[in-house]
Amino acid sequence: MTALAVLFLINVLNFYDRLALGAIAEPLNREFHLTDTQFGALSTVFTVIYGLAGVPLGRLADTSSRKRLLAAGVTVWAGLTGLGGLAASYAMLLATRLGVGIGEAVCAPAAASWIGDAVPAERRVRALAMFMMALPVGGMLSFSISGPVAQAYGWRAALALAALPSIVLVPAVLWLKEPKRTAAGTAGATSPAALMRIPAFWWIAASGAILNFALYSFSSFFPAFLTRFHHLSVARAGVWTGVGSGAAGILGALAAGALGDRVHGNLGRARMRLAAAASLAAAPAALVAIAAPAGETAIAIPAMMAAYGLLQMYYGLAYAAMQDGVPANLRGAAMGGYFVVQYLGGAAWGPLITGRLSDHFARVAASAGMAADAARAAGLHQAMYAIPALALALAAVLWTGAGAIASKRGDASLVS
Repeated sequence: MTALAVLFLINVLNFYDRLALGAIAEPLNREFHLTDTQFGALSTVFTVIYGLAGVPLGRLADTSSRKRLLAAGVTVWAGLTGLGGLAASYAMLLATRLGVGIGEAVCAPAAASWIGDAVPAERRVRALAMFMMALPVGGMLSFSISGPVAQAYGWRAALALAALPSIVLVPAVLWLKEPKRTAAGTAGATSPAALMRIPAFWWIAASGAILNFALYSFSSFFPAFLTRFHHLSVARAGVWTGVGSGAAGILGALAAGALGDRVHGNLGRARMRLAAAASLAAAPAALVAIAAPAGETAIAIPAMMAAYGLLQMYYGLAYAAMQDGVPANLRGAAMGGYFVVQYLGGAAWGPLITGRLSDHFARVAASAGMAADAARAAGLHQAMYAIPALALALAAVLWTGAGAIASKRGDASLVS
């Protein structure tokens, strides 16, 4: 339990530092005179390097000390997050985000491999859901702290503050004792190339690409959407986004853990179908949130947070399906390969494409005679409709992927 708690806190810091730019988007944009496309590119470069680094680091998590790998990763990403507060230009800030991406690429492969060895299959959804609960908790803390700090002391102070918890977490992870690597999982080839021949692995990876396209767009632009379209202050937008997504995400993770460990028969298939149902329910909630008129935050915020919580159910369910169905000595490699598809195929482009759509619709509105600020608000409002559309696509991919999971002795196997 101590190890899982430390891994959870490391993952909290992982997402805190990753999402901090979303909370400080408006003051950052004003200082460097950024378009939404340029701001989205900050997330894109981070995500591309994160995805590319995940493959070798995932394999390293299967063959070396996971706690030392995690300690090194935390040191790198937290240090460069803090260094971002000293950036004198957009290019310097961009360079620090590249380093943050390399450091954070350590976290999920090493931690997922650790959890896969420490927790039996019948309780794995709950353990992984609790680990991934760090996403909403980290987001809640990042948005609700970084937004007010940025408004009171500037965005640079917000980034410096984001680096401080690493001082405690690095010694804590080095103090832990690693579990022995088990031989559980699907029998067969143990080369990372074997993953490429598993159809269900590709469906799970594709679902991750769609999910993270949507969630990275949400994290990058929802506070700005609340500020521009619904006229909230930077601090209030950050607090509402942080507290709302944190509470909703925690509830979603708890629901995934409770439901995912109660299924019977083909565990992987049932867990994937649960995730598909949650994604399908998220689509209309997100649509209601985006369609709410300007100023109607009592509708927009709860509806979007309901969608966010439903989408957060994905992680515990899909990650468990993947961890259950690969050899123990390939769990880190599986997560690394999954991240390549997830991030390079989806998350890397979510903020960038959403930003480009926002800029495009803003130019259209401005050409029709709308004032500059109103045009920017209208442009971002139109771009945000991508989120409910992606939730529908995610449900379809998850349901199809569930059918690709073959049955083996009543349990789940990714190999068909």
